Amino acid sequence: MGARQTDFGRLITAMVTPFNGNGDVDYAQARRLAQVLLDNGSDSIVVSGTTGESPTLTTEEKLRLFRTVKEAVAGRGKVIGGTCNYSTQESIELTREAGDAIDGVLMVVPYYNNPPQEGLYRHFRAIAEHTELPCILYNVPSRTVRNMEGATTVRLAQDVPNIVGLKEAVNNMEQVAEILSGVPEDFRVWSGNDGDTFPMLALGAYGVVSVASHVVGRQIKRMIDLHVQGQVKEAAGLHRRLMPLFKSLFPPVSPVASPSAIKSALNLSGFETGGLRLPLIELPAPARDRLSALLATYELDPLPVVVGA
Repeated sequence: MGARQTDFGRLITAMVTPFNGNGDVDYAQARRLAQVLLDNGSDSIVVSGTTGESPTLTTEEKLRLFRTVKEAVAGRGKVIGGTCNYSTQESIELTREAGDAIDGVLMVVPYYNNPPQEGLYRHFRAIAEHTELPCILYNVPSRTVRNMEGATTVRLAQDVPNIVGLKEAVNNMEQVAEILSGVPEDFRVWSGNDGDTFPMLALGAYGVVSVASHVVGRQIKRMIDLHVQGQVKEAAGLHRRLMPLFKSLFPPVSPVASPSAIKSALNLSGFETGGLRLPLIELPAPARDRLSALLATYELDPLPVVVGA
């Protein structure tokens, strides 16, 4: 089993998947984007997560993306593969096929089939026991319907050595505190919502798996560093400054789902990532105009103006 100490860093970006004008994966642009994210503060990158539109990527596309990004970030950052879905066996098989093209596995709570807590435990344990790679749990009940309870996370952290961390997007600080109080000291917890990063750091979380870091990664990294250095007031101020942007990328009531807004933000900033695959749709013009006006109020990360092939 992999060592629990595997370090993916404090700022991990859940990377979008660029598409070209034909709706095909733009691998050259994915390579560029991965390199830019590391330049702008990311320590590791999630490839083919739900922000990367994994439900609509083929197995071959996922495997090629893993290889492409791994080559692009070699020696600079780590690649965490979104190899898991609602099928335990399919998750095991894709994780095995990914092999050394990834450095770790992101394991999302199975969506749609809504298993009980014991089913979640057995699902994640089975996947982890079929790989030597370090595995990160991902709890996002707003998308999966089922909340993985704190007790289940703690049980997995205690029982399975290569389950090394959790991306927690439960939006419930009581559950976060329960998890942090029960897991081993070397088990990492990352916020799964940009807006929850500061309060989760205050409770003892390690960092964030971010979406906003596509455009403000340097500021998010700075906020985390300030908190770690004990400059809590400064960190809180920076987090508050970024909150309107976080909300605009994940509005509580929206005509479209993520990653529509962050792809629009990248395209508006001059870095083409293309559109989305159905059933997701692009941000409507009025929402895009509001996002453009908001982006103009921030100092965004430098992004090369390169149009994908």
